Amino acid sequence: MDVNDFLIDEEKTMIEAMQQLDEVAKKVLFVVKENLFVAAITDGDIRRWILKKGHLDVKVKEIANYNPKYLTEKNKTRAKEFLKKHSIEAVPIVSKEKQILSIVLRNDEDIEMKKHLKVPVIIMAGGLGTRLYPYTKILPKPLIPIGEIPIVEHIINRFYRQGSDEFYLVVNHKKNMIKAYFNEIERNYEIHYADEKEPLGTGGGLSLLKGKMHSTFVLSNCDILIEEDYEKIYNYHKQENNLITMVCSLKNIKIPYGVIEISETGEIESMKEKPELSFFTNTGMYIVEPKIIEELEEGKSIGFPDIIEQYKAEGEKIGIYPIGEKSWMDMGQIDEMEEMRRRLERDG
Repeated sequence: MDVNDFLIDEEKTMIEAMQQLDEVAKKVLFVVKENLFVAAITDGDIRRWILKKGHLDVKVKEIANYNPKYLTEKNKTRAKEFLKKHSIEAVPIVSKEKQILSIVLRNDEDIEMKKHLKVPVIIMAGGLGTRLYPYTKILPKPLIPIGEIPIVEHIINRFYRQGSDEFYLVVNHKKNMIKAYFNEIERNYEIHYADEKEPLGTGGGLSLLKGKMHSTFVLSNCDILIEEDYEKIYNYHKQENNLITMVCSLKNIKIPYGVIEISETGEIESMKEKPELSFFTNTGMYIVEPKIIEELEEGKSIGFPDIIEQYKAEGEKIGIYPIGEKSWMDMGQIDEMEEMRRRLERDG
């Protein structure tokens, strides 16, 4: 990786910074002005801005930390100790003139420190997966292989690596195949099943777990992968005292046409050539308080976003946790599934 991968000009936009953070995957960029080091910007700085201000069309200089940590060249030998002491991912080594000479990264062992996310995870695994036909004519969607293992096992493995070891699968379509698969494999975590007799939607199936969930839990769709620090998301949810926290991903869509806006008199008001839209979208992962389950009506089909709307209308605190575009992989449709396969193969 090149030093320039970590550098961003202070006049760049927040959206560009988020995209670059996804590329370097080290949660920090170093901000330059006229090629000299002036500030640092982290994924946390961006997240706090979004949650406080909401709008996305700001420049890096409005968000960055202009009192950043760094080391001079003569102190470079202290870099590893410095990174550990300050719990940061990377530190720039700078000249007297504040030109960045090199960047020292934490080693993999430090990055992969043991997580302690002792939180139950509920996975909605009962859908028909009609958008993935003909795969789902043979297999239930949770068992569709992405590489050598099924998508649902990828999801479970990510949570297990970060400390969770108790999983609940809400199952329906071809449920016996799902149970048979997990009975056959070696695993160090517990799996419980909630059997839907009829489809209850992404929210209604939770009513089958009444009396079983006594703590904050994670709810996930069975066709997504979130590459994030789950403990950080959980801690944010508790700190904000949210009833539900929705994990939302940045999405950038380039319109492949010139877009025309028309005035009330039928004249051209403005023309934009191939504009790019940026917005946040629901990933299908949530941190949820257990009272949601206890208050659900049994046997009623309802989507989880509809449950959110109901509580929002009642004045309950519903929050979002923003992540970068590349932190979310979705296999809801065949082309997205193939892209997920390519990414996982590339990333090893």
